Amino acid sequence: MFSHVMLGANNVEESKVFYDAVLGALGYEPGVIDEKGRCFYFTESGVFAITKPINGEPACNGNGSTIGFAAKTPALADAWHAAGVANGGTSCEDAPGVREGGAMKLYLAYLLDPSGNKICALHRMPSE
Repeated sequence: MFSHVMLGANNVEESKVFYDAVLGALGYEPGVIDEKGRCFYFTESGVFAITKPINGEPACNGNGSTIGFAAKTPALADAWHAAGVANGGTSCEDAPGVREGGAMKLYLAYLLDPSGNKICALHRMPSE
């Protein structure tokens, strides 16, 4: 559905350290900085990028917005969360764990990145 997701960052280098750690915990390669100072993470399913806002204003979080990253296991979601906290992120929402809604069980871990963007690692639990 998505070709790419781009988030604003006030300090791209600081955010790159954070995203290299959290995405590395999920098995992705470090980001690549282009000639415009943007950082890109290329995958088979799309591109994730961070950039200073083009309009020159400070980056800010989207109230009600969350970017979710797929985790193959709950252990990877926990590693993602720990890597984020250790690299400038802030834990938010409830502690990482199982959430139930409707007929679904999800393992979720939430963080705020260094610019305040809310992100999540999500593992869909098998139905019993």
